[in-house]
Amino acid sequence: MSILLPPQLQTLPASLPVEGAVNIVVEDGIPIFRASQLVQQRIEALLDKQADDHLSPEEISELDRYEEIDDYLSFVNRTIRNLYLNQPNTIGSNGAE
Repeated sequence: MSILLPPQLQTLPASLPVEGAVNIVVEDGIPIFRASQLVQQRIEALLDKQADDHLSPEEISELDRYEEIDDYLSFVNRTIRNLYLNQPNTIGSNGAE
């Protein structure tokens, strides 16, 4: 059995807050990691600027770093969800068996 490794993160964006960058929500009894509202707003601002072709080289790099973080969180969420789904009686049981 091969083990999938998470995507590598080269660096983090300088604008990424040290605290509060990621929120955890529970969906169907499974913890899901999501970028915070503050981080989502920064990404949206960068995407808006990108649509207008006004990103500086630093902002292009910043957006690339956020895309890496998104890939990483997606991997973590898929892995956790698959672990929960492959264990009987975990979803909706509030941890009790």
